[in-house]
Amino acid sequence: MPDFSNYKFTVSDRFLNYVQIDTQSDPQFETYPSTSKQKNLGNVLVNELKKIGISDAELDEFGYVYATIPANSSKTVPVVCFCSHMDTSPDCSGENVKPIIHKNYQGGDIVLPDDPSQILKMADHADLRNQLGNDIITASGTTLLGADNKAGLAEIMEAANFLISHPEIKHGTIKILFTPDEEIGRGVDKVDLKRLAADFAYTIDGETLGSVENETFSADGAKIKISGVSTHPGFAKGKMQSAIKIASEIVAALPADLSPENTNQKQGFMHPVSISGHVEEATVELILRDFDNDNLAELGLRLNAICRDVLTDYPDSSFKLEIKEQYRNMKSVLDQYPKVTEFAVKAIEKSGLDVKLQSIRGGTDGSRLSFMGLPCPNIFAGEHAFHSRLEWVSVQDMQKAVETIINLACIWHDES
Repeated sequence: MPDFSNYKFTVSDRFLNYVQIDTQSDPQFETYPSTSKQKNLGNVLVNELKKIGISDAELDEFGYVYATIPANSSKTVPVVCFCSHMDTSPDCSGENVKPIIHKNYQGGDIVLPDDPSQILKMADHADLRNQLGNDIITASGTTLLGADNKAGLAEIMEAANFLISHPEIKHGTIKILFTPDEEIGRGVDKVDLKRLAADFAYTIDGETLGSVENETFSADGAKIKISGVSTHPGFAKGKMQSAIKIASEIVAALPADLSPENTNQKQGFMHPVSISGHVEEATVELILRDFDNDNLAELGLRLNAICRDVLTDYPDSSFKLEIKEQYRNMKSVLDQYPKVTEFAVKAIEKSGLDVKLQSIRGGTDGSRLSFMGLPCPNIFAGEHAFHSRLEWVSVQDMQKAVETIINLACIWHDES
C-alpha cells in the first residue's frame, strides 16, 4: 500500500478554489446542464487534469467531464471509475461562497461571521466531537459551502495527481467522471457509458469519515395538477372552487408520520417540495421515498387516495396525479457484485479507519448508474450538513478520502 507519511496534500487548496465557482443547478430549466455555469467548473477541472498529465480529459456538450488514468501494469484488472458531481443544491445559494478554515478546532460552537445567527453547534452536529485538533472548513454564513460534492471532486483530483506522480504504485485503468445536475435528479441522464468504458464505479459523495453506503432510498417524483373553477370573487358564492385552496388541503392532509421531519432510518416519506398556481389551476410537486419498492408504490397509492378524498368536496374540480421513477435502491444490484463493496471496505481499513457500512436516506448518481449496468456504491467525502448554510467538512477527513481512493485502486490491482 502507498506511504502517505511524507506526501504534501493539496486537496484543501483544490477544494477552496472549487467552492468559489458557482455551480448551482436549477430544476426549472430543461437544458443539459440545467445551468451553463456548471461548465465553468468543468473547464477548470479539465485544465487541471491535463496539467496533471491526463491528456484525454474532456468536457462534453452536456457538461460531463471524462478522463482516463492509463494502467501501468501488465495485469488484467477491471476498469474502475471514480465519480463526483459538480453542481450544488438549488435549496441554498451557492453564489459568492466565502470559505473559512477554522484551524485546530478545539470544540465548542462556530459562529459564522457574515450572519452570526448561523451557528455550527457541537450539540447539533455530533461528528464535530471527532474533529478535535482538525481544520474545519465552513462558508461565511450567507451561502452553502459546496462540500456536497466539491469535496469529492477535490479528493478524486488529488488521488489522480498522486497516482500520476507515483508510477511505482501499480494500478489498472482508472476512469474519472464528473457529472452535472445530480442535485436535481438528472446527474446521469446524458452520461455516455460506452465512452466511459468502466466495469465498476464509486461515487465519492458520502458523509461521515469511514462510511461506505451500498443501499439508498428508492425514489419517485409526484406531480399533482389541479383544475379548479374560477369566477369573479365578488360573485363567487356557490361557484368558485379555488385550485390553490384544494392544493393546500391536499398538502395539509399528508400524513404527519410520513414526513421527512418525523422519519429516520429505514422509514419512507412523502414530501411536498413545490406548490404553485392560481384559482383555476395549481400544481403540487412531491418526492416519495422508501427503501422498499413495494412500500414506495404504496405511498403513491396513498397520495392518490388523499387527492380523491379532498376532491369529493369539490365536485366541479379535478386532479391528475403523475408519478415518475427517479432512482431505485442500488443494493439489489450491488449484492450481485459483492467484491465492489468488499474492496471499498478494505480500502477504508487500509486508511486506518473504522468502517461504517450503512444505508443512506437519499440517493447518488450511483443509484442510477448501478441500474444502468455500472455497479456503484458510495464512499465518504467528509461532507456534513449539506444543502445548508451550516455545511462543513474537515481537511483531515478529505485527506483520508484521498487515501481511500488510492488504496482502492491498489486493491483492485493486487486482488485481480
